[in-house]
Amino acid sequence: MSGFASAPPPDASGPAPLYRQVKDYVRRSILAGDWPVDHRVPSESELVRLSGASRMTVHRALRELKDEGWLRRVQGQGTFVADRRARLDLLEIRNIADTIRSRGAYSCDVVLHERSLAPPDIVEELESGRGVQLFHSRLVHRLDGAPFQLEDRWVNPAAAPDYLGVDLTRQTPNEYLMRAAPLSEVEHRLEAVLPGPLEQELLGIGRRQPCLLLHRRTWSRGRVASRAWLTHPGDRFYLATRFAHDAGLPLSPEPEPEP
Repeated sequence: MSGFASAPPPDASGPAPLYRQVKDYVRRSILAGDWPVDHRVPSESELVRLSGASRMTVHRALRELKDEGWLRRVQGQGTFVADRRARLDLLEIRNIADTIRSRGAYSCDVVLHERSLAPPDIVEELESGRGVQLFHSRLVHRLDGAPFQLEDRWVNPAAAPDYLGVDLTRQTPNEYLMRAAPLSEVEHRLEAVLPGPLEQELLGIGRRQPCLLLHRRTWSRGRVASRAWLTHPGDRFYLATRFAHDAGLPLSPEPEPEP
């Protein structure tokens, strides 16, 4: 088994209860990518030595983490990191805060929230006139304090004039825009990318960490409302969707047999 993770170990002299510190240590190690899915976590004995806590305390921490879906036990083999990757669905728009709250504590860092002159490619995508200032926001959505998604969004003031007055630490752009600019059309495009310097800094990942980048453009009342880049560390998400063939969706024609 590999060594302990780089997350700060539990401290018996710290203010938080030791069982809580053990839980936080395990969660941070998972979220930081030190312990990937199916990684065997340290045994109870190892965590007792590391933390100075009693075996009962460590057992409680691991039991709660298993009940919360962070860990899975395999009889006779040990305890392993469970697959808690969030699902990305190209046919669905979900509020990122709800996705995170289903897994732990949600928080948000507002890196940027301003009115700005947009570069020509953004002007073209939002179908706005040149020289018109648009709204620009950049946020890091966090799960239990760890970066979970980087959101970079331009908003058309004609579609959502009060956007700059929104407290984005209390209401996500998605929550506000779904009310202020009800969706009439959505464009999604997904690609696998390596993070640039900005993504590395804000998501706390290395330059070789694969990411899923979801491009989203939305329309409301006949105009483009927003254009967003949603960057997700690849080890925290997977892509899936479901639809019914009998719901009017087009099917590719079957090839005709050769004569």
